[in-house]
Amino acid sequence: MKIQLWSVGKPHDAYVKAGIDDFSKRLNNYFPAQWQIIPAPKQSSSMSDQLQKKAEATAIMQLLDKDDFLILLDERGKQFSSPELAEVLQKRANESTKRLIFLIGGAFGVDESITQRSNLVWSLSKLVFPHMLVRLILSEQLYRACTILRNEKYHHV
Repeated sequence: MKIQLWSVGKPHDAYVKAGIDDFSKRLNNYFPAQWQIIPAPKQSSSMSDQLQKKAEATAIMQLLDKDDFLILLDERGKQFSSPELAEVLQKRANESTKRLIFLIGGAFGVDESITQRSNLVWSLSKLVFPHMLVRLILSEQLYRACTILRNEKYHHV
């Protein structure tokens, strides 16, 4: 199973890049994982929020394969403990998912078409975090989930 971490917006800011790179490298010891930054649409500053979300959705849909398992990060989604997230990863691996994609939407969220296409909507918290911190938290939590699956010492109960 390959893990893809997608985020709409700009490249990682320097203040989180080292952490994202570190946890992404660690994650690669368990599953092949890579980041894909999906740029905001051109002239997005002159678009309405709704038009921007539609343009981002078009770009995302072009990147998706029909068999991809898409997990959308959204504060209105289902919350998991770290062991429960590990179970989600294990289930996907057991069901021979080829590409497991975690998507962080744009500044205004995602178009409804993306929510409908998602196989799971996951909330890190009821709090809203800056996108750059979500990238860092996501990479760390996926690494943590992998260490739980292997019964390694990183995660303490």
